[in-house]
Amino acid sequence: MASNYLEQLVAEWYEYQGYFILRNVMVGKLPKGGYEGELDIVAFHPETKHLIHIEPTHDAHSWAKREERFEKKFNAGRKYIPELIKHFNIPKEKEIEQICLLGFGSNVNHPYLAGGKVVTVSEFLSEVIKKIGKSSMHRNAMSENHPILRTLQFITQNRRLFSELLGNGF
Repeated sequence: MASNYLEQLVAEWYEYQGYFILRNVMVGKLPKGGYEGELDIVAFHPETKHLIHIEPTHDAHSWAKREERFEKKFNAGRKYIPELIKHFNIPKEKEIEQICLLGFGSNVNHPYLAGGKVVTVSEFLSEVIKKIGKSSMHRNAMSENHPILRTLQFITQNRRLFSELLGNGF
């Protein structure tokens, strides 16, 4: 289980699309105990061989502080992910896509952070809702194993109700 709802949503979304998911992976065991760091979400698609490392955050830190924090996380990802997935026989030249998923902030002036692409939660949710909102709950209900996606599907299928409840702002 992911440690927060944003991590859970990301894990559900990639799992729904056929990815194998590793969550909250501790990497770089230190000789005197502890680890170098933690990777929030690592996702691998066995057919396309797409490999992605996502670090969701709701922090409101400065861009300099974020750069420092995510440089450590993304460097650890590039260093340790190949070992984590070595049994999948991924070509050595295959790059790891890295994404910083921001709850607060914009990617207009900062499209990349520490080498990873910046994606806003609004952009991510828009992509998810566009794709799951097209499938009918009656014919293709989201699995109960994906409770957040299932809730989003329910909301998109019941827009009129939620628009009335929220005062046409939906």
